Amino acid sequence: MPYQTVNPFNNKLIKEYQTHNDQQVEQALTTAHELYKSDWAQGDIKPRLQVLRKLSEIISSRVEELAKIASEEMGKLIQQSRGEVKLCAEIARYYADNAEEFLKPVKYPSDLGEAWVENSPVGVLVAVEPWNFPYYQLMRVLAPNLAAGNSILVKHAGIVPHCAETFEKLVTEAGAPKGAYTNLFISQDQVAALIDDDRVQGVALTGSEKAGSIVAARAASKLKKSTLELGGNDIFAVLEDSDLDKAAKIGAQARLNNAGQVCTAAKRFIVHEKVADKFLEKFTAQFKAVKIGDPMDESTTLGPLSSADALKGLVKQVDDAVKHGAKIHYGGKAVANNPGNFFEPTILTHIERKNPAYFDEFFGPVAQVYVVKNDDELVKLANDSHYGLGGAIFTPDIDRAKKLASRIDTGMVYINSLTDTAPELPFGGVKRSGYGRELSDLGIKEFVNQKLVVIAKS
Repeated sequence: MPYQTVNPFNNKLIKEYQTHNDQQVEQALTTAHELYKSDWAQGDIKPRLQVLRKLSEIISSRVEELAKIASEEMGKLIQQSRGEVKLCAEIARYYADNAEEFLKPVKYPSDLGEAWVENSPVGVLVAVEPWNFPYYQLMRVLAPNLAAGNSILVKHAGIVPHCAETFEKLVTEAGAPKGAYTNLFISQDQVAALIDDDRVQGVALTGSEKAGSIVAARAASKLKKSTLELGGNDIFAVLEDSDLDKAAKIGAQARLNNAGQVCTAAKRFIVHEKVADKFLEKFTAQFKAVKIGDPMDESTTLGPLSSADALKGLVKQVDDAVKHGAKIHYGGKAVANNPGNFFEPTILTHIERKNPAYFDEFFGPVAQVYVVKNDDELVKLANDSHYGLGGAIFTPDIDRAKKLASRIDTGMVYINSLTDTAPELPFGGVKRSGYGRELSDLGIKEFVNQKLVVIAKS
């Protein structure tokens, strides 16, 4: 697949990018491995943290420039692109401020003697990242691993090469030495070859279930660690005592942010039967109020899908759901007479378990609404999923919400909020949503050697 910038608002080709050949990939790997063996990676952490501080400052000073690049390349609303850029600056700052504490040796009382665990880098990592948050996904991998001393080779998605190239330039400008972070425009076969190489010690992937299974299998065949952040089919539970106006408004945001192209977007709305009709009425009103248009226009509230292929896939999914018995309550089609990749905000109801839509992830502005009688039915439906990434529960009864949160099989649960992210909070899931965690103190420990040292008693 070629690396191209195509504006999803009008499907106009902006630029094609030259891919890296095998010789260039080998040189990048050699440079990254040599850097890992140097004082940069093995020595004092402070120079690495200074790069992260500088990176945070640079990004903060260029919010508008970077946001426009992302919005033009993958269709994200300009205000949402600004938010993503600012979050990247926060993540870089967070690890600059906290990584040294996270990585300090930890003492273990023992009868065998004085014992501690120290955290050291493991080597070169390969990261395979998606297009939906073209900077944030990169920063989640870069910040903790640069702090730890690992070198990173990144294959970004083929539809966001401008973002990929720009991010690498930012890291270099911040003072990172050559080999610390390298962007590669490469094929799946070249990724596989990198994973096979003995100099590569780990693989991080965010993306589809299919891509995750391929990469994880490849890494496992070489006994190398991987972390995966894959798809989600997150619930948004509305209990009978909820503030329905608030739940409907936040629920619409949770489904339509980034045109619904979010792993942790609310996808299955599970509503108590006592308020189902009222919620659906208010929820539909929120969808009807959406303004479809140019993502660069501040008044637009729903932008295009990222590509023509994404639109084609979503159309097929919705048509297939209807064919198997789902009802279109609102929307349901691609926007007609428009050169961009726009799909109507859509609400599906009457989805039975035998419908493929029941288990599939819809990566676009399509909500599914289910009705339940009680908390036990809610939990059963929530857990009857191949995925387990995030989820939300709306109720003023916090004790009830906490009990429900503990019963739901997922990596994250937010109470009275849409599923969100922050540098200090661990991010990740269970089941087919993947394994491992990014961000927080947990994220920086995924690819370090937690080495035990013991001084025996004399």
